[in-house]
Formats: sequence, C-alpha cells, structure tokens
Amino acid sequence: MVWIFFIALIFGLLALDLGIFHKKAEKVSIKESVAWTIVWVVLALSFGGVIYYLYDQQLFGLNPANVSPTKAMFEFYTGYFIEESLSLDNIFVIALIFSYFKIESRYQHKILFWGIIGAVFFRLVMIVLGTAFVEQFEWATYVFGGILVFSALKMLKSDDGEKDFKDSFGVKLLSKIYPIDWGNHGGKYFIKKNGKRVATGLFASLIVVEFSDILFAVDSIPAIFSVTKDPFIVFTSNIFAILGLRNLFFFLSGMMDKFQYIKFSLVAILLFVGVKMIVVKWVEISPMISLSVILGCLTIGIVYSLIRTKKEQ
Repeated sequence: MVWIFFIALIFGLLALDLGIFHKKAEKVSIKESVAWTIVWVVLALSFGGVIYYLYDQQLFGLNPANVSPTKAMFEFYTGYFIEESLSLDNIFVIALIFSYFKIESRYQHKILFWGIIGAVFFRLVMIVLGTAFVEQFEWATYVFGGILVFSALKMLKSDDGEKDFKDSFGVKLLSKIYPIDWGNHGGKYFIKKNGKRVATGLFASLIVVEFSDILFAVDSIPAIFSVTKDPFIVFTSNIFAILGLRNLFFFLSGMMDKFQYIKFSLVAILLFVGVKMIVVKWVEISPMISLSVILGCLTIGIVYSLIRTKKEQ
C-alpha cells in the first residue's frame, strides 16, 4: 500500500508540474530552476522525516527487521545524496545531447519530463531485480562493488568531447520502427509525411536521453545497495534524486565550464561505495560516515572547480 501511495504522490507532483506550472513550451529561467531545485530538495529532506516515522511505527509492513528509524533515515539521505551526486554526470551528457540535436530551450523541459516518467519505470524494474539478486546471492555485493570500481576507472579515462548520438543504440532502434525526420517541426514528436507516421529529431533526442539514464542507472543503483538493501529506501531515495534532475539541469547547464573538475569527485564517490561493498563482510561503515564522505567529496569537487576556473579565467 505504501508503494502505491508513494508512486501516486510522485505522478501527482509531476502532473502538477507539467499540467499547471510548465503547461506552455517556454525556456526555464535560472531563477525558476533555482526555486524548483530548492522545492525538490526540501521535499526530499522532508521525506527523510516520513521515513523515520514509518520505520519507527512499522507502518504498512515496513521495517520487519526492526531497524533503528534513525539508521533508516540516514540510509535514505545517504542514498539520495549518492544519486544526486552521480546525476551530475548525467546532466553533462544530457547537455551534450541537447546541443548535438539542436533542441530549443523551450522544448527541453518537456523532454526531461517524459524522460523522468520512463526513468521511474525502468529504475523500479531494476531495483526489484537488483534486490532479488542481492537477497538470493551473497556474492552479489562483490559483483556490484566491482561494477562501481570499474565504472569509476572508466569515468576517469572517458572523453567528454562531442559524440555522434545519431549512431547511438537508441536512435538505431528507433529508426527500425519509425523513419526519422531531422527537421524542425515545432515541438512535435511525430509528424505525417507522405501518409506515413514519422518520428522527429525531438523524439529521437528523448530516446537518447532515456537510454542514457538506463546506462547511468547501472552505476547508481548498485551504489545505493552499498548503503541499504531495503527496496523501499532504495527506490524512494533514487526517485527523489531524479525528480530534481530537470531543474538542476537548467540551473547548471549554463555553467558547465565552471564545474569541469567535478568528475573527479564522482570518481572518488564511486570508488568509495565500490570498495565499501567489496569489504562489507570485514568492515562495516555506518550510513553517517558514508554520508559525510560523499558530501565531503562533492563539496571539495565543487570548491576546487570554482577556484581553478577563476584562476584559469
């Protein structure tokens, strides 16, 4: 029942967002993106209190293992900040996608909205499968830890330059179902051309954004399992992080060059949670320590990026 309530709440908030506050296709200002980012962060932090209450009262069948409600709350916050941190790299990729497909600013919010709808579904499926995998096989944590360490090293070597997104798997898959017209069609996802239904470049960019989120989920979901194996905490912390992704994107998209060293913070976070999962049998790191390390890495990366950028300018 609590899962149904939570999912209904999320879709209600998203419907309110697109149906009332962003009904018209227009560019999202920095001021508006900052305001909405604060709203989503406050909602996420407030939900930590809801987690505390639910686990303290053991409502809706949650907390059958009688976990401390304080621990459950800190697990939620740690998972949320891990996801929020890792989503920064996703923001850089989305900016490249929009730039590559030349998506106008006024249509970007709608693409991100539908992208998040898909992300909620796919992440729910991946979390359910991941939870079953972890519960079934004791060695699953070592596998997830190895994935995170590998992802960190891969991120360290990755090239952030221009990519040919038309050759991506998502676009190739779409082109087998619908022909793609790359012209500007006023914000439409599909058009009629010579009597046939044709996908536009706008819809192709949505598909690429969706597939990029699935790839990032391969890193982020195992990272949360380093904090807790409770599927409700994993799912809620994950969803609150991606809900704030759209507005965080509009806030940071114009300042990408100022945070060029943040990647090293993300590498450090992935390495930390990866190693944490590998050594969990011998060393137990509390959620409070994990949260402190993650926030510390993120803060150092942001401050260092701002200082270096200022010096280079």
